Amino acid sequence: MHGKSGVGRAGAVRGAGADRAVARGCPPGASRVLLVHGEAGIGKTALLDHAAEQAHGVRVLRVEGIESEMEMAFGGLHQLFLPVMDLVDALPEPQAAALRSAFGLSGEGVRDRFSVGLAVLTLLPEVAADGPLLCLVDDAQWLDQPSVDMLAFAARRLRAEGVVMLFAVRDGAPGTAVKGLPRLLVEGLDRGDAAELVAGLPPYVVDRVIEEARGNPLALIELSAALTPAQRAGRLGPSVLPDAAAGLPSRLQDGFLEQIRPLPKAAQLVLLVAAADDTGDLTVVLRAAGGLGAAVEDLEPAERAGFVLLSGEALRFRHPLVRYAAYQGAPLARRIAAHRALAGALGEAGQAHRRAWHLAAASTGPDETVAEELERVADWADSRQAMALASAAYERAARLTADPRSRARRLVSAAQRAADAGQDERCGAPADQVPLPLEDAGVAASFARARAVVELGYRRPRAAARILVDSADLTGVERPDMTASLLTDAVHAAFCAGDAALIGEIALRSPALPVLAVPAGLFGGDVPGGLEALRALVDAPADGVMDRLMIRIYLQLTGDHPAAREAAAAVVAHCRDQGVSGWLPTALHLLVQTELSLGHHEEASARAAEALQLAEYYDLAHRAAHLRAALAMPAAVRGEEERVRTLTGEALEYTRPRGVGRGTADALWARGVLELGLGRADTALERLEAAGKEVGHPLLRLPLLPDVVEAAVRAARPERASEAARALGEWATALGQDALAASARRCLALTGPDGEAEGHFIAALALHEGGSDYDRARTALLYGEWLRRLRRQIDARDQLRAALDGFERLGARPWADRARTELGAAGGETGLTVHEDGPISLLSPQEREVVRLAAAGASNREIGAQLFLSPRTVGHHLYRAFPKLGVTSRTELADLLAS
Repeated sequence: MHGKSGVGRAGAVRGAGADRAVARGCPPGASRVLLVHGEAGIGKTALLDHAAEQAHGVRVLRVEGIESEMEMAFGGLHQLFLPVMDLVDALPEPQAAALRSAFGLSGEGVRDRFSVGLAVLTLLPEVAADGPLLCLVDDAQWLDQPSVDMLAFAARRLRAEGVVMLFAVRDGAPGTAVKGLPRLLVEGLDRGDAAELVAGLPPYVVDRVIEEARGNPLALIELSAALTPAQRAGRLGPSVLPDAAAGLPSRLQDGFLEQIRPLPKAAQLVLLVAAADDTGDLTVVLRAAGGLGAAVEDLEPAERAGFVLLSGEALRFRHPLVRYAAYQGAPLARRIAAHRALAGALGEAGQAHRRAWHLAAASTGPDETVAEELERVADWADSRQAMALASAAYERAARLTADPRSRARRLVSAAQRAADAGQDERCGAPADQVPLPLEDAGVAASFARARAVVELGYRRPRAAARILVDSADLTGVERPDMTASLLTDAVHAAFCAGDAALIGEIALRSPALPVLAVPAGLFGGDVPGGLEALRALVDAPADGVMDRLMIRIYLQLTGDHPAAREAAAAVVAHCRDQGVSGWLPTALHLLVQTELSLGHHEEASARAAEALQLAEYYDLAHRAAHLRAALAMPAAVRGEEERVRTLTGEALEYTRPRGVGRGTADALWARGVLELGLGRADTALERLEAAGKEVGHPLLRLPLLPDVVEAAVRAARPERASEAARALGEWATALGQDALAASARRCLALTGPDGEAEGHFIAALALHEGGSDYDRARTALLYGEWLRRLRRQIDARDQLRAALDGFERLGARPWADRARTELGAAGGETGLTVHEDGPISLLSPQEREVVRLAAAGASNREIGAQLFLSPRTVGHHLYRAFPKLGVTSRTELADLLAS
């Protein structure tokens, strides 16, 4: 009969190249991924079928999304891997345990969805170990979101495993989102190809059918099949094919309904129950249908008509639109009866979570009993880290709740779970429905935090801070236990805004609170008190992720970069170990900032790239903007002009209109460093001073002040350097950190009397010992230039050679070029050095990070777990890197990097 399989010819005519673009254009051992998308019935499934037919000697795994099963966390993943479940035991035990938990094969809840993602990424190459693997994910918009997230997570990281993944998604469907994959739009047929599908009809009828179908293959087939004998003879009336074309999905639905209505009433009833079902379990469908007076024999007419496919104990509709038509075409009372019957059948099967959804679908008004069942579903979903499902369950429970207090609590819980799922923007929908005013202070505080998540994640961080502060003021008397968390979140939002006045205001609301005592002192004029509070905070055990993040922010703010790095690494480890995945991009961003401060540009780039992938995965636009600005800084040092402009442009597009001052400042700072390195001092000064204005307070401007001073001096604007040098010197003295003191002495050498400059340069170089190689090279370059102007050529050459070596090790080409020019002017040798012409420069950034970890003794699995790559991909990177480096073993690799 007609259906998805009926558009195979259309798929071959129009899009046979789609699978060739992936499978046939795939070098041996390589992996490819493609998402084909288009409207319903356009031939996406036909393309997947064609790919499967052409996959000779290739193992094929396939899953098809079903709309009614969208709320079943990891159900699609389980269906895909069901034929290869025996390989799960071959995975590393944490990953195997994660998959067993996700599939409900153990009593444990899913603690960390990233462990599930890594398990999928590892399992795919295991399946492909004996030959190529083709994974087909059809109707992905109807798969549950956790399954799609995990499959897309793995797809984005496939490299050399011999795995091809094809996803098919219907455009415009309000289902699951699939992001970050290369896409191919499947378009309609032209008239010639369309006519082939409806051959045998009179030309006038062909033209009318093609006009109505608009090139959609399934519409062509279904609409032509729905024609009566009179219509097929050319007598077309407006009741079937009206002159004004309506939306295609409803047209197809009408066509399907016309084919369903002639079936016996009992057959229509079984189809309705099957359409309402979310298991595909024939036993459940028949048990429910039996309660309504139908039996297995009543399926026969629907099966003969080709509406359903039966295999063993499973029932499957030949096309989602058939299912939709069978459901939507039934009167409301019958749909309610079908859901109630299914709830009864599932109750006997012990599937309480599915039963609750059917009871909810059968409810026509408030029902506290069903709402309580849905709340238990939400608790169950919480234990499996299926936060999106938990949010949906809480939100549906709220709609069935008459009591305003309970309804508010459930809506707030829905908003919080949406935020936990990384769906920051979506959490605004249930929050907007919360009935106000809220009588319960605890619920009111949680409501404020949910609103602040949306503001911070997508709108204005200052507004987020204000929401949290106002909530702390209102709920502090009744719920003093929540004041600390509200104000801590508020001060974090104020830091994102770069608003020192707001930071100080929040801190002074509760200066006795340890996490607020630090900014209360630093921004309130008591720097020693702020530093003492920070030392106490570091020594005390942190309660939660936010407290840990704020400690790291304070350490970075006060210039203690080694301690900040240690604290940031601990936060990252905590997020990974505890499955706090939503915070991981933020924790990694903080670690990136410390790596940059220490001059570890390679490590910063690799971690920032990982964090940006995670931020995009979770759709965290705010954090992604920060990370693009962070990625731009090492690119600026390397002189990658186009990349810097792209990254900072994307960051500023988000941060400027929303008042994200810290992110705007970081993006402009990267642009300023780029201009300074390329010798365009006037433009650099303009960018750097603009960055400083975004954050205002000298303490927040400290990291960029050395660049401001150098840009102003090089631009012959000494008056604009002196204030920055003075502020840097005062804060360096107050904070007592060698890195800040070194930068301050370098700036004094540039702005102070010439007779004192050499002493400042020498002191700065001594203070740089054990710190940032990049900052030391910057100081050596300026010192060497100063010595050359005094015609002390031999002394100048020593400093300029040191600067050149340092910049080349870092790949800082603009700075190395400047050092080389100065060295040549001082009479030194300016040929390529070992560092610049060495083999490490031949590696890609990903290869460098893999090589670095391998040299440190990490196994392929350990490297893959850290970088979110499969072990096979790690091996592929090492296979490519070893010949470039001229080594044949990890021991030689370690020796090479050590040298």
